Formats: sequence, C-alpha cells, structure tokens
Amino acid sequence: MTRRSGLREIDGIVLLDKPVGITSNAALQTVKRLYRARKAGHTGSLDPLASGLLPLCFGDATKVSAFLLDADKRYRVAVKLGVKTTTGDAEGEIISTRPANGIAPADLQAALVRFTGAIQQVPPMHSAIKFQGQPLYKLARRGIEVERQARPVVVHELHLLACKGDVVELEAACSKGTYIRTLAEDIGESLGTGAHVVALRRISTGPFRAEQMTTLAQLEAAAVEGIESLDRFLLPMETALEQWPEVCLSDDLAFYLRQGQAVFVPRAPTQGWVKLRTADRRFLGVGRVLDDGRVAPKRLISGCRE
Repeated sequence: MTRRSGLREIDGIVLLDKPVGITSNAALQTVKRLYRARKAGHTGSLDPLASGLLPLCFGDATKVSAFLLDADKRYRVAVKLGVKTTTGDAEGEIISTRPANGIAPADLQAALVRFTGAIQQVPPMHSAIKFQGQPLYKLARRGIEVERQARPVVVHELHLLACKGDVVELEAACSKGTYIRTLAEDIGESLGTGAHVVALRRISTGPFRAEQMTTLAQLEAAAVEGIESLDRFLLPMETALEQWPEVCLSDDLAFYLRQGQAVFVPRAPTQGWVKLRTADRRFLGVGRVLDDGRVAPKRLISGCRE
C-alpha cells in the first residue's frame, strides 16, 4: 500500500550486510529511503568499524524487533595483542603498548577457556548505556569516566581461528549485551599484553545467518529496476521467531484474542512465548502462555497483514 505522501506501508525484514565505515542508523536510513518505507527500525547496533548482519524491520515487523535484540549473536573478530586504545577498537587513541610476541598458543587457548561460559563484564565507556540520562559515549567524548557496574553475560562459544603474529582471529557466540570490544580487552589483560579489536563481523543473529544477507549494492541495483523489485529481499516478519512453538487459533478464538482477551487453546504449549496463527495460517502476532494455561496476546500485527 502507498500513501499519498509517497511512503509505502510494507511489512517484513531485510537482512542487511552492513558495510564498514557507516553507523547502523545511517544504513537503516539509506535502505528505508530505497524502499520508501513509512516505518522502519534496526535490531542491535553495529559500530562503524563493524560489518555484517543487521536485521532491518519494516512496518509491523518492528513489533518483533525486541525479540531479535534479545537473541544470541555470533561474531568473527580480529584482535591485536599488545596495544590498548581508548575505545577498545582501532578507532581509538593508543593509551598503552606492551610486548606480545611471547604468547604461546596454549596460553591463548587457556585464556579463551576462562572467558567462556557465564562471565561478568564491565560495559565500556564508549557505549550507549546511560548514566544519569546521558549516554556513556557522550561522557567519554568529554573525557569523563564514571564507574560502571559489571553485568552478567554468557559467552556460549569462543574459538581460536588463526594466530598471525600479534593478531588473533576468534569466533564468539554470545548472549545479548555482550561487548566484543570488552571481551577482547579482558582477554588481552589476562595475557598481560592488553588488546583491541581491529576488525569485527557479525555472522548470525537469532535464527538468521550470514548466507541470508543482502548488500547495499544489491538493494540499490534492485531499486533501479523498480521499487517492487526490492520486495523480493523482504522476509516475512515471523521468520524472526522461527524456533518458537506455534499456536493455531480457530476463528472464534482469534476474534477474542484480537480484543485483548487471553484464551484457552487445545494442545497449546504449557509455558513461554508462542507464535500465533489464524485457522487459514496467517501470522497474527506473538503471545505468551499464562500460569493458568491460557494464551495471552502480547504483540498483534495490524489487520493481520501477511
């Protein structure tokens, strides 16, 4: 549907391969303009230094974006040992250097084991976390550092891919809220060398994988063919919930659920989040199973559009 303003009502998810050198919001705005979309948002920022999987949600798909924010992520990262920077990555100023040529592979593997599993992590100053209403990165730019509380995160996997001189390549699978820059710095400190990130690429978010990504160049080429050509890159919004159990509702149950009422559904799961579908298999939204077994609506899409 196109409004008189020229903006389109579209629903779906584009899995963008964000290039290095631009912010996540700049990438979002570029794609939003190509689609002439009325409503869009991204799920989980990538720093300008980072590239890779950035899901962009359009229209009603923004209602499931929070679940992608909460999803586990997987990264490939290149870490330079021996050099510590103000930001934890190559964009910061060097604040210390230490020799890093005596690190044995066995020492490196042992360090990775120590940072696998449930760990505590102090968020970096160069982050969007707020202190007294101000993002930390704004304070950091003014040379102000404040005390941050350590937060629990989970590093599900941490693998050594390659070691070339003082640059180590790793693959990490982790929970939401994990800062890869901080992980690299902490590994460097445990080795006595310090470290910073020189390259970072996200290769998965929740159910989405790198092989599904689309580049800006592909989208721009499709836009030249005509705006409808872009729509082939849109994934249905429910693909963000691929691993969730599904509940099919009769017409009557769907009616009451759309009114905001919790309903009893035969053979529904007994707990947790669920995908909701109508009797004719249209995606209705997201629900949660209550303690008494009823399914309550939590995020319903407008007019049950597909």
